[in-house]
Amino acid sequence: MTTTRVVEKMLSGEPLTMLTSYDYTLARLVDEAGIDMLLVGDSASNVVCGNTYTLPITLDEMIFLTRGVVRAAEHALVVADMPFGSYQISEEDAVRNSIRMMKESGCDAIKLEGGEEILPSIRHIIQSGVPIMGHLGLTPQSVNQLGGYGLRAKEEAEANKLLRDAELLAKAGCFSIVLEKIPADLARRVTEKVAPYHCATIGIGAGNGTSGQVLVLHDMLGLNEGFKPKFLRRFASIGEEIKNAVKEYTTAVSDRSFPNESESY
Repeated sequence: MTTTRVVEKMLSGEPLTMLTSYDYTLARLVDEAGIDMLLVGDSASNVVCGNTYTLPITLDEMIFLTRGVVRAAEHALVVADMPFGSYQISEEDAVRNSIRMMKESGCDAIKLEGGEEILPSIRHIIQSGVPIMGHLGLTPQSVNQLGGYGLRAKEEAEANKLLRDAELLAKAGCFSIVLEKIPADLARRVTEKVAPYHCATIGIGAGNGTSGQVLVLHDMLGLNEGFKPKFLRRFASIGEEIKNAVKEYTTAVSDRSFPNESESY
């Protein structure tokens, strides 16, 4: 997959698929299953590191995680999140850190949160040759400013700003935009508005009128059992399977049935 192929699929009306991944082993399995895009999300701060928010994860940590996913991906486009603080300080910082992410991790594109406020940086990053996926709606890096993880753009003013931001990102050259936790009708309107600029939309909690969908892999596999938002569908219960397997292992070790004779040298 390439950014060009992503846009071609969007224009043909074929839905795009994306899942997060943070390590080589799981990324290899997801890639072999035929996913279009792998997102090395800053949600690794929560899923991998156990933090409450995405804010603490660093650029060095994101580069480290992305390298493993890139090694696993033979088919999927790999998109890496730029973490909080890596692109908000100045345009120069934003370009420098984006290039560093591409060079050191080997990813195919990066993702940034925000609209008009970071537009100058987005333009300069794209001009430097780095493909960008935007992110609007619920932007986790702004959780302290937003006051939580609730539904965004419910009111007309915020909805109009989101529509305007999406068009600005598309005009600037973003090949796609993640729309997180916004009303389905608004997501559909955004999708229609940015399509003429050859920009796809990827929804998460934004209905099925977007160009594609993304979920956190650990959530949809049932590994993160405590997270139960309305938009999440669990496609497996691997968390329970892991716990049962560990219980069987501890029992086998305790009663000395493991290792048995055939498992010994």
